[in-house]
Amino acid sequence: MTEFVGNWLDSFSMQFPVNLNLVGRPVLVVGGGRIALRKTQQLLAAGGNITVIAPEIISEFHDLPVTLIERTYIEGDASSFRLVITATGNNEVDQCIFDECERLGIWVNSADDPERCSFTLPATLRRGSLMVTVSTGGASPAMASFLRSELEVLIGPEFAEVVAQLSIQRAQFHANGISTEDVDWKPLISQALQQAHIECPHLSATLSPAITMRASS
Repeated sequence: MTEFVGNWLDSFSMQFPVNLNLVGRPVLVVGGGRIALRKTQQLLAAGGNITVIAPEIISEFHDLPVTLIERTYIEGDASSFRLVITATGNNEVDQCIFDECERLGIWVNSADDPERCSFTLPATLRRGSLMVTVSTGGASPAMASFLRSELEVLIGPEFAEVVAQLSIQRAQFHANGISTEDVDWKPLISQALQQAHIECPHLSATLSPAITMRASS
């Protein structure tokens, strides 16, 4: 490994994984192109209240439930938002936004620009309430996307049914005053998987998060 590659990899520190609740919260997207559109769609799926700022905005944005401001970004635009994502392709603009967000304590992500990110976005697979994410901390988004595509084959739509069933059981335990921390979930998960016709060959040994599950053909 060359010194350059080694220094490059060292620049990606270990990150803390977290799922944000964006429902009803104000989120700013700066940029009006294809990448910004994809980010906006992902944010809408999470329930965010989205505002888009860009001097040029592609027509697809007009079909989305977002606020559109067709002009260049000016200092102070980020001040009323909880989260900011930039997809401008302009390092100077992204740096200005990053500096402002850092000063205001706002989390910011710049597309394909890890040096101007206070957080990175994982590749995401959704099956109903189940969300599986893969991240390299910004080191190789292509690898994260590749692994997500592999997981899409292993974790099919039927897993959404399993999660929904287990969620109902969890709510019933709470309603009866039972702490779910004291419940042996292994047989319940096994039963839910069987009802959904999903094979999990390692279930009899362990149900650790690292288990590899596959859907039956």
